[in-house]
Amino acid sequence: MPGPSKDAAASDSFPPGAVIIPAHNEAAVIARTLAPLAPLAAARQLEIIVACNGCTDETARIARGFDGVTVLELEQPSKAAALNAGDAAASHWPRLYVDADVQISPDAVRAVLEALISGQVLAARPAARFELQDTHPLVRSYYLTRLRLPSARNGLWGGGVYGLSREGRQRFGEFPDLTSDDLFVDRLFDPGEKAVLDVEPVLVRPPRTPKDQIAVLHRVYRGNAQQNGRPGSPHRRHGTAGRTLSEVARSIRGPISAAHALVYVAFALAGRRGSGSHEGWERDSSTRQSSAARTPR
Repeated sequence: MPGPSKDAAASDSFPPGAVIIPAHNEAAVIARTLAPLAPLAAARQLEIIVACNGCTDETARIARGFDGVTVLELEQPSKAAALNAGDAAASHWPRLYVDADVQISPDAVRAVLEALISGQVLAARPAARFELQDTHPLVRSYYLTRLRLPSARNGLWGGGVYGLSREGRQRFGEFPDLTSDDLFVDRLFDPGEKAVLDVEPVLVRPPRTPKDQIAVLHRVYRGNAQQNGRPGSPHRRHGTAGRTLSEVARSIRGPISAAHALVYVAFALAGRRGSGSHEGWERDSSTRQSSAARTPR
């Protein structure tokens, strides 16, 4: 197992655990992500590790401005390497793996840690809330449909955060060098072993423009294809497109939801069409604003 094996002594006010945040050039958003959890890090009630990977901006400097936060710097721009380095540096269990561009509250962290400590599940995440106010209407339609799909609501993927107990983390060795680590982890657990908790949701900011949304979907579908093609995958031959299309059809309740569903399918087709044409890491730049890159005082 990566990382020291000791368990943290339970705090009087907060359950033991670690938060690992892989970050690649996230100077615009890392302070926003760390701010709600910073008091817990400063009080040594929660272990927080920011694993900067291949950063050429001020991500590491900004993260170091938060008392109690451990900052790692890796030369290689690799999320898998960052997750593995964070695991190796962490000493407490359970562990939450949090994307650098989402916001999770202390209450949500507490709920996930307590669920994992209870032993009732091996993997869990909070529900997700997508901030759609400033998004293009077509992007909004896509997410309104996505939120109705059972596979999206109930899976560990797509929420920007997931947590694993020590036992759950033993399902695999190191994080593999694959796109979509959350999908990889989700597929390791049966439905009864994982949970999406009805607690204060993590805030996810989707791409604001159709162009950025399609770029992100290129990466998502490339990751799906990578993992569907892995030996032993139950999706190796047929993938998941048919099941998703069936869910979309069943989500339609009238003409408005039908229109949203058509937009969803159009985005999905565009995302799949370009998923094999680029080997880089497409990400949304529309929600990363430089005004957020301030060192805390």
